Amino acid sequence: MQTKSPVSAAAAMPPAQYLTFVLGGEMFAIGILAIREIIEYQALTAVPMMPPCVRGVINLRGAVVPVIDLAARFGRPVSAVNKRTAIVIVEVAEGDERQVVGVVVDAVSEVIDIAADDVEPPPSFGTRMRAEFIHGIGKVRGRFVILLDVDRALSPAEIGSLAAANPDPAHDRSEAPALAA
Repeated sequence: MQTKSPVSAAAAMPPAQYLTFVLGGEMFAIGILAIREIIEYQALTAVPMMPPCVRGVINLRGAVVPVIDLAARFGRPVSAVNKRTAIVIVEVAEGDERQVVGVVVDAVSEVIDIAADDVEPPPSFGTRMRAEFIHGIGKVRGRFVILLDVDRALSPAEIGSLAAANPDPAHDRSEAPALAA
């Protein structure tokens, strides 16, 4: 009987697929299994008393979907909308439930495969965002890609607590007219 030589668990796992996108000049990625779809940026309906990272809601085939500005969520200035701006629709785990959330990104890039052994743990310092939002740092074609943990970065409970703790009534959400149902 022949036995296989020991192989690290990371090397034995197939590459995972990620959707890459640009945000503030940096490359980020979300695991493709969390992605529902990508849509063109559209008019949002403002929701009063929400934190600045919540841009509003959209009507997605009859469902009300909150839209989060990732740049603002990470403590950066609110993203400017241009012709490449997109909304990535993702599913976020909240306990045993799944919630659909839209994420504003500057531009969607591509779907890539990243081998598990090309993913490093998140750095403990030196990032401009909370380390728990980062699943890891992927090495792709000589560049680093920040792999987001969408369940933590887009936690509905945490974003809701931001609204309760620090509503921004001066935040202007009048950028777009309301959507027709």
